[in-house]
Amino acid sequence: MSEKLMLPVLPLRETVIFPGTAVPISAGRPGTLQAIEAALAGDRRMLAVAQRENRDEVEPDNLYTVGTIVRIAQVQKGAGGVQLLIQGEHRALALHYVETPGTGLSAHVREMTDLAPVNAEDPAFLALHREVRDRAAELGRRRGIPADMLQQFMEGVTEPGAFADLVSFYVEMAPEAKQKLLEILSVEERLRSLLLIVQRQLALLEAQEEIQAQVQEELGERQREMLLREQMKAIQRELGEEDEGRELEELREKIEALGLPEGVAEEVERELGRLERTNPQSAEYQVIRTYLEVMTDLPWNTRTEDKLTLGAAEEILNEDHYGLEDVKDRVLEFLAVRQLAARRAEAEAKEEAAAEAEALDGTEAEMTAEVIEKEIVVAKAKATAKGPILLFAGPPGVGKTSIAKSIARALGRKYVRIALGGVRDEADIRGHRRTYVGAMPGRIAQALKQAKSRNPVILLDEVDKLGVSYQGDPSSALLEVLDPAQNHEFTDHYLGVPFDLSEVLFIATANYTQNIPAPLYDRMEAVEFRGYTEAEKKNIAERYLLPRQLEEAGLHEGELQLSEEALERVISEYTREAGVRQLERELGKVARKAARRIATGGTSEVVVDGEVVKDFLGRTRVHPERAGREDIVGVSTGMYYTPVGGDIMFIEVSAQQRASAPAAEGAEQAQPGFGNLVLTGQLGDVMKESARAALTYARANAARYGIDPRKAWGSELHIHVPAGAIPKDGPSAGVAMTTALVSALSGMPVRNDVAMTGEVTLTGRVLPIGGVKEKLLGAHRSGIRTILLPKENEADLDDLPAEILSQMEVHGVSTIDEALSFALRGAQMSEGKLRFPELPLPAPAGRGLEGEVRLHRGV
Repeated sequence: MSEKLMLPVLPLRETVIFPGTAVPISAGRPGTLQAIEAALAGDRRMLAVAQRENRDEVEPDNLYTVGTIVRIAQVQKGAGGVQLLIQGEHRALALHYVETPGTGLSAHVREMTDLAPVNAEDPAFLALHREVRDRAAELGRRRGIPADMLQQFMEGVTEPGAFADLVSFYVEMAPEAKQKLLEILSVEERLRSLLLIVQRQLALLEAQEEIQAQVQEELGERQREMLLREQMKAIQRELGEEDEGRELEELREKIEALGLPEGVAEEVERELGRLERTNPQSAEYQVIRTYLEVMTDLPWNTRTEDKLTLGAAEEILNEDHYGLEDVKDRVLEFLAVRQLAARRAEAEAKEEAAAEAEALDGTEAEMTAEVIEKEIVVAKAKATAKGPILLFAGPPGVGKTSIAKSIARALGRKYVRIALGGVRDEADIRGHRRTYVGAMPGRIAQALKQAKSRNPVILLDEVDKLGVSYQGDPSSALLEVLDPAQNHEFTDHYLGVPFDLSEVLFIATANYTQNIPAPLYDRMEAVEFRGYTEAEKKNIAERYLLPRQLEEAGLHEGELQLSEEALERVISEYTREAGVRQLERELGKVARKAARRIATGGTSEVVVDGEVVKDFLGRTRVHPERAGREDIVGVSTGMYYTPVGGDIMFIEVSAQQRASAPAAEGAEQAQPGFGNLVLTGQLGDVMKESARAALTYARANAARYGIDPRKAWGSELHIHVPAGAIPKDGPSAGVAMTTALVSALSGMPVRNDVAMTGEVTLTGRVLPIGGVKEKLLGAHRSGIRTILLPKENEADLDDLPAEILSQMEVHGVSTIDEALSFALRGAQMSEGKLRFPELPLPAPAGRGLEGEVRLHRGV
């Protein structure tokens, strides 16, 4: 019998320590800490004994009597207690527990010695020892202990009793069972009890594996995936990555709810699998996650149903815009076609649904009603998907963008505007490949994400402003977007999968259609927007612009009264545009100045008439040309067109002749510096060619027009178009140039009340031109009421407002002779020939006025 010891007690909760084991222990109870201090003050030994029940209070009656003498190997003190590493040494019996104030609980202890087998070489005992070792090794392998660690564990302990204690500590079992093994002193009996426990553990593992195999077979792929996810959640919870797991699960739920097409679903599933296998701290994780979030934000199956009635659409267009009757008619035709297609598709879908419902019983029919309704919506969407891509072409500020917005409102669709001005990178349209840093989807995909609908109205604004650079041609990238035969599989480089754009209603706008590449322009149907007349601008200002500016200036109705005369002066003298943007800015300026006067308390009402407009807006900034006051030789009145409207221009011709010039017809360079053609006024190449053609025609027909050949061939002819700081180009000044040249060479004055336009050929034919409406409106604004127009352009007169056309006298001409008969004062057509009045011709050289000859100018 060993000697009796007095040792501090280390009470354990839910833990049993065996001899030969090293165990880390946390201690924080006051009594336990006192006992540890007492042990550290002595030989560092304690009695580690388990509590019968898990309580916070340490009571002798709640402690087992058999425990293990342990030695404190390491101590680490912390804020909440101490961390101990203790080494089990011997079994011990607590004879009596003693509670001493200041030193905690102690016990009178006597060491217990193992009872060795009667014959350690007995084959039965050796077989028992080997069986325990084999079964323990098998249990370790089943539990997933690495082979090298298991081998080191098995070879480290050879003595049977110590091996049984070590295995007993690591085998998973209740504390009560471990306490029973600790109290067994017989090594052979301890081995038998341990073997029974190990065999039971192995049987339990085998049963679990069999059950898991059966469940694996019964569960489908979906259930297995859910099981794995639950396990993954548990693992992430242990690793502190629960938030990432929850976010991934939410992302998966979103993806499953999208109902993606088959090919797209496979790609998204593959990327989602990559995301789950990627470390959340890596850069690749964020790239994949961003991609999947973009995919979930796209409206793969979300669409808005068209709520279209032509009456409501026409009301909306008239409510939002004044004038633009041709444009409104084209838009209503476009919507009418879509409405009929939708009706036809809805009727066909309902017939098919009715036929299917007859073959089903009542319950199934009710269950499929919602599905049938969705199929009808899809059928209507597909039926209206085909149609032209409208291109709204016209000058700035005439309502192109707002008409597109009105179409979206009439259809009940989402509206998104994509500004293409200055875009020079193809990736802006198609997106960047994900291999690049900072990659993002293209503007089309971003517009769909913004709209949250797969059938919005997308406005491609300023499509003529697309640029070309070394990064590609964005206009070429639009070819697939705007082609109804291709855009059902539009592939954004960032997405990497096709997206159906066939249900999107694309509308493009442009100022200059000639700047749009031909293949892109071919995919669109142009709808021309003309500039507003002054009367239309006045109505727009009264109905829309002025009320809006009054509201923005904080003025109530009646506080600012703008007279008609004042509004007309603002339009004609302070704005020069085809649209109304500048007009709205000027009206805003008037409203702000009125608001300032009212805010200072000087008045409660501001009246602006024609006399005080200058006080509000300052000096006149627009100086349109006015009709000439008298007939002038060599000065004709032409007309021109710009995107901001039409106006008149004067073409001046001066013929300088030297007295010694040869009388005979000769080359243009008969005398140095004479016979030349000088062109000034920043004329473009086409306009210069028109001037040369006009001069050639005048010289070739000099005899017919009674022009002295010496003057026609020997004069230096100077053609000047005023406003020299403004570039000018185009062929439509041919008639005006020819008239001015004939006038300067013949001495016949040009009528100041006639404006003309048209291209002239070398044979004297007058060809049609463009911009008739704007040119005639500009001439009318300048006070000219007689117009010479190519015969083939007479049909364009229908574009003019009736009240304007009724005030003008328009003559259609097909030859330059007809034009000269109206333009030159005194000339007339007789029996199909142009005739001039008799005028004196200059005397031949060396003869004076006595030898003057009179000729009858005519053909």
